[in-house]
Amino acid sequence: MYTIEKVVTPEQGEDFIKMAADLYKDNRYWVRPLDNDIRNVFNPEKNPCFKHGVCERWLLKDKKGSIVGRVAAFINEKDNKVERYKVGQMGFFECINDKEAAFMLFDTCRTWLEDRGMEVMEGPVNFGERIEWWGLLVQGFDKYPNYGMPYTHDYYVPFFEEYGFLDYFQQFTFRTELVEENLSKVVVWKANRILKNPDYEVSTYREIGKRKAIDSLLYIYNKAWNVDVHGVDKLTREQVESLYKSLQPIIDKDLIFFAFHKGEPIGFFLLFPEINHALRHLNGKLDMLGILKFFYYRHVKKINVALGQLFGVIPEFQKRGVEAAMIVRFCEYVFQKKIPYNYLEMNWVGDFNPPMVHLMDYIGGYKDKVHVTYRKMLKEGLVFTRAVDKNHEK
Repeated sequence: MYTIEKVVTPEQGEDFIKMAADLYKDNRYWVRPLDNDIRNVFNPEKNPCFKHGVCERWLLKDKKGSIVGRVAAFINEKDNKVERYKVGQMGFFECINDKEAAFMLFDTCRTWLEDRGMEVMEGPVNFGERIEWWGLLVQGFDKYPNYGMPYTHDYYVPFFEEYGFLDYFQQFTFRTELVEENLSKVVVWKANRILKNPDYEVSTYREIGKRKAIDSLLYIYNKAWNVDVHGVDKLTREQVESLYKSLQPIIDKDLIFFAFHKGEPIGFFLLFPEINHALRHLNGKLDMLGILKFFYYRHVKKINVALGQLFGVIPEFQKRGVEAAMIVRFCEYVFQKKIPYNYLEMNWVGDFNPPMVHLMDYIGGYKDKVHVTYRKMLKEGLVFTRAVDKNHEK
């Protein structure tokens, strides 16, 4: 009934993008990603993961030749060095509501990964850093997705679980209204201990400048992130410079915070305007008309949601109130009406990070969306362990 074909031509690459647009055309909440954002994932000249990894894509066609599914599989050799199993990955899964079609796509990824010695299949994830296109939506189908996060059909959930994928970790998106009564006294108390201590300093990107911001981000990220959780890799200066360049059009220099102890960087809180509020009007195109639309919705209509994209504190300064200090400093800007944001959405809070989950409670946050990263064990006898349980084993 269905046939699989490998993506090998530029035309098939465009079909890979268009397939999703056709599938979600009647869904009011799906926001079409920028076409170039998807193209760049699979472009060896744009994606540094190709330096130490391989990737393949497929299209699924029905007997009439219509494209009814797509998927990608990839192997990141650097990530496998921190795993007791050889973990391959799959992602960018889209499919009509047909179990046979979905399982054919899963089988294609599984065979490709097994042929290359992989023992575990993880997905749906990105061929790159996990802050983008990572996880399957399981809660929040009636909400617009955050920038860089997948919006997927609700019928995908039983497809993954019936195929044998298991919940490896959950990623929460918390939402809170930025009003003073939502900021608990506990957070303010913790923050004041830091902010009144002359050894500590919390500054914005605008206050410290580009060079110090990039140096600080690189240092903190590589010390703060848990490399034992698959999908996390150390950043290089090249990657940070590239990230800055790509984000420059949307950066609000008053939304990016860095914490220092005696002049040394110890934490960051990266927030951006939630640009999906603008991108949903562009239909994936950032041509001249798209650029004009983007600047209209970004600067004229104004975006009133700040998206917390990354939050990190180096291990020796965790649980001291540094996180609270950066959040309170951000809220002070808002309450003083220096920046025009009414809501904060904290993206990508993992269930393996209980302190951050608790912090969201202290600022009045509630789970607005939930994504799940799944794993399927490909060999009999392999023991599945959730990411949060791996942390407890240490």
